[in-house]
Amino acid sequence: MASLQASTLLFSSSSSSPSSSSKQIHAALSVPKLPSIRFSVPKVPTKGLSVELINTRDADGFINTIPFEKNLIKSPMVQESSSVSMATLQLYAILESIADRVEMHNNVGQQRENWNTLLLNSINMITLTATTMAGFTATGGAGASVLGLKLASTLLFSAATGMLVLMNKIQPSQLVEEQRNATRLFKQLQRQIETLLAIGSPCKEDVKDAMEKVLALDKAYPLPLLGVMLEKFPENLEPAVWWPKIQAQEKDQEKHFNGRVESNGWTEELEMEMREVVEVIKRKDSEDYEKLGNKALKMNKILATSGPILTGIAAVGSAFMDSSNGPWAAIIASFAGALASAVNTLEHGGQVGMVFEMYRNNAGFFKHVQESIESTLSESNLEKRENGELFEMKVALQLGRSLSQLRDVAKKSSYSRIEGNPIDEFASKLF
Repeated sequence: MASLQASTLLFSSSSSSPSSSSKQIHAALSVPKLPSIRFSVPKVPTKGLSVELINTRDADGFINTIPFEKNLIKSPMVQESSSVSMATLQLYAILESIADRVEMHNNVGQQRENWNTLLLNSINMITLTATTMAGFTATGGAGASVLGLKLASTLLFSAATGMLVLMNKIQPSQLVEEQRNATRLFKQLQRQIETLLAIGSPCKEDVKDAMEKVLALDKAYPLPLLGVMLEKFPENLEPAVWWPKIQAQEKDQEKHFNGRVESNGWTEELEMEMREVVEVIKRKDSEDYEKLGNKALKMNKILATSGPILTGIAAVGSAFMDSSNGPWAAIIASFAGALASAVNTLEHGGQVGMVFEMYRNNAGFFKHVQESIESTLSESNLEKRENGELFEMKVALQLGRSLSQLRDVAKKSSYSRIEGNPIDEFASKLF
């Protein structure tokens, strides 16, 4: 306690008394003691780091303390963070490539859709203009004017024939559908890789699988037109294949189920259900879409052949228009030109090539579901399979059904095969 002492002043009073009295006053002020405060400074980890302090004096005379690293060694945590799984880094690199491909296919698809519109409108305008000239020539006129209309219509019909041959060869509407499918499938693969990175630690096998899927998609939906363009008029419809070839598992041992005991979500009943779903896909969905696709292919072949033939006939007819031949050549040219314009509008305005590509892609979808189920069931080790309940849910969602509906389809397929009657229901409700 700090004490403060004060001596009082001596007061003297002038009075009649001869003696004077002096008093001394002592005063004490008490101040509470302040608590002591300690500041704790965290210690800087110096493991693997040797630092010396060097005192230097600047221009103003102040002393600066500069740490000097003498022996800097990375800590184990830094090494671990810098050595992130190489598989993870590779998958992120694949994601960047996939995002770039999505953008490329989207841009190319828009460009080819513009091709289809511009070529269709241009060819129709050229054909109808030439048809009008030929029809006007059939009404008669002076020799000079007939010659000019004859040459102009012949040139326009010839140009329309060449443009139609090129347009029917590349089928812009079919190319647009290819780019749409490629964009959707690349986005689907992108989401699958993102899910893998979010919920688990990827390995080298995941990187290899992702690379194979990207290359398979590049092969299934090529961007260039020259050399690698898909055949637009094959003999028969072949389902699109955009996934790498699935290696069949060796059946080195038999699976044994004890009643309804589950192993990794798989039971004997679930295996039978998946096999029946595959049978329904083969007998109904795949077969139906292949028939529809072949019909669209035949129709597209007929239209693609008829258009250039009609414009060629119109060009020949307009070339022989003359007053000596009468109006017949002009009538033939006018009729063929008008019919060619109608055929061209039906083929490319109706986008028959796009319809064929849609059926081809749908047939590929069912083939992919079928192969994925068969490859999963061919794995004899149940623990190596994807979880049975999760796999069943994925198949049901792919086919647009609930779990109960998928099981009902499998039961109907089983009963129909036992009774020898064809099943009247498709596996998918999406397409």
